[in-house]
Amino acid sequence: GIEVLTRQSHAQVAAVEAAIAPARPLSMRINAWEWRWPLNTYRERDASKLSRAMLTRLAEAEAMSLDDYRKDLAQRDKARALYAALAAECDACVSLSAPAAAPLGLESTGDPSCTAHVSLLGIPAVSLPVLQDDGSRFCSSGGGSRGSQFAEAPMDERAAGRALSALERYHDGPPKHPRRYPDLHEHVLALARAGLLVVVDEPINKDTEMHPLVRWQYRGGIPEPERKAFLFTQPTDSKGRRFDISVLVAGLAANRDVYRLGFGKPLDEIGETWVKAIAEPIAPRLITHAPCQELVTTGADLERDGGGLDSLPVPISTPGWDNAPYLSAGHFITKDPDTGVQNVGNYRGQLKAPRRLGMNPSVELRAGIFAHWEKCKARGEPLPCAVVVGCPPVISYASVQKMPAHLDEIAVAGALAGGPINVVRAKTVDLAVPAEAEIVIEGLINTEVLEPEAPFGESHGYVNLQEYNAFMEVTAITRRREAILTSFISQVTPSESSVIRRVAMEPVYLHHLTSVLNVKGVRRVAMHEPLTSLYAVIGIQFARDTPASEIWRALHGASALHRFAGKWIIAVDEDIDPENADAVFWAMSYRCQPQHDLKVVPHKDPGHGPRGPRDAGESAAVLINATLKGLYAPVALPKREFMEHAKAIWERLGLPPLTPQPPWHGYDLGHWPRELERQAEMAVRSEYFELGKHLSNERRGDVAMNTPVERE
Repeated sequence: GIEVLTRQSHAQVAAVEAAIAPARPLSMRINAWEWRWPLNTYRERDASKLSRAMLTRLAEAEAMSLDDYRKDLAQRDKARALYAALAAECDACVSLSAPAAAPLGLESTGDPSCTAHVSLLGIPAVSLPVLQDDGSRFCSSGGGSRGSQFAEAPMDERAAGRALSALERYHDGPPKHPRRYPDLHEHVLALARAGLLVVVDEPINKDTEMHPLVRWQYRGGIPEPERKAFLFTQPTDSKGRRFDISVLVAGLAANRDVYRLGFGKPLDEIGETWVKAIAEPIAPRLITHAPCQELVTTGADLERDGGGLDSLPVPISTPGWDNAPYLSAGHFITKDPDTGVQNVGNYRGQLKAPRRLGMNPSVELRAGIFAHWEKCKARGEPLPCAVVVGCPPVISYASVQKMPAHLDEIAVAGALAGGPINVVRAKTVDLAVPAEAEIVIEGLINTEVLEPEAPFGESHGYVNLQEYNAFMEVTAITRRREAILTSFISQVTPSESSVIRRVAMEPVYLHHLTSVLNVKGVRRVAMHEPLTSLYAVIGIQFARDTPASEIWRALHGASALHRFAGKWIIAVDEDIDPENADAVFWAMSYRCQPQHDLKVVPHKDPGHGPRGPRDAGESAAVLINATLKGLYAPVALPKREFMEHAKAIWERLGLPPLTPQPPWHGYDLGHWPRELERQAEMAVRSEYFELGKHLSNERRGDVAMNTPVERE
């Protein structure tokens, strides 16, 4: 009953085989490029600890350019796309694994010392032959599965083996309940296979070292595509306490590829998926036995040393400023006491005592939890709450998105996943929690009194000083046996929290303008990320010749979508990249007359960030039309063909790698007379003296200096 498709009988099989022929060197180049900066660090520290193969790999990476890396990624994506088309017809891909010569010039796509279920290109595969690994040959000359980050990680062979061993605990086998989404364990393993995970399998102080270490990939000049998720398997604190829970930092949105992997769809489908999910949520599925309740701690056990919140390796996000470890990826689940509709929102949570968790409900963002708290306060009742720390990625993505109050984020997460999310009743509060959550903290939020909370470094880039906020009395902590605690790296942007918000919010803005308001000519919405934290500066790109009325409708519409977002909203043309602040300032400088093209919309909510000292902190929105208002002369850079030819010379001379920044060539903006084009063509033919003879025939004595010459 098994049908075997081969290259002789099936064109798609032949296409996949041809695409993976260079798989091994391709993956080696990609891994080398992505790991060149830590390898450099290890080489500078002690080059003798790096193998000859690693040093050779590093030299190859240093010879690559960013364009080379992008071409390799494109080639890998092409191979994966070919396999995806084939996968619709096949249940498995049987790939070569032996290190000996392969037929038809194909190179090996696996390694016999490792029984990984992926090929070099991340393609699901059955590796042949399958040999039992005794632990002594892992990462020998061939290394482990090239789809794994630690195949050529900057560490010695025994350390690589330990990294592999550290991930073994997360192989849980088939799910016990049907679902259409990965849990966090599966996500971590997928990150490793995709080369997007750094496994730190050594003691790291969660209070002084963990977040600063990961922070360097955001503040150290590392381009977004090269940023990684970090898994810390041996967290400690400053008192020497060790924890049996790993910590995942930047594991949900270190970059867009990490987000894409957790989301389960290509980047170009994410926006449409979000819009549909918000419009058509899928109710969760209630089950009775769940992984999140494999271990349950209640009552007096929460008071024993290491039994309550002190059992959780929550990092300090901003050492030197924060006054405690804070949950930065704590998803607070509460229920409207009137309607029974649950809400999931992500808020900070201060560890105050083994059974007391501080919290800030983001009053300025009108969060659902704050509305629930006010209703319970009016009733004289505490607010039941469950805080999820680590869960299927799709739930985390939903928890940070701004949605209408009547929506249950878990139902929206189900729609994102294409099927219901499994939930289970909490042990001590009347709430449904994600069944595949890693850790759940249950309790009651006090509605009678508040207590000091913070300081804490916030996502707007400043420290939020101390203020009175609510707190929760913990009634239970439930968890998986091999739990992973997630921690967002936030504060100054770019950060994990800004990537996780941006990928979802930009498509929502675009949908609002083009589909809800039906504004014509809108091409793209870009929320500025570095330092401004997305909400302050928004760029809207328009098609050329879009009517001014449509541009102003879009500017006003964007300012009104969220009360807290959009302090500076700028309209630009198609030739301006709205993500490039320099290009936007260029447009504002020369395509905008402020007395005509700038409007201030007063009474804007200040939102999430420091409040100004006047008008009780109230803000405003500044709308700027920085689009062309007519015909302009060309952009003053050499034409494209000359720049491309010069680039080839640059590369032949072995000069430093180029990363073209738009605009990198000149182009016509509508006002370029044919006669001037003819004159420019004469110049590049070195006929400028001949041109000078013609110009001498056009002399005039009746005009002033700088009088324009009219040309056709």
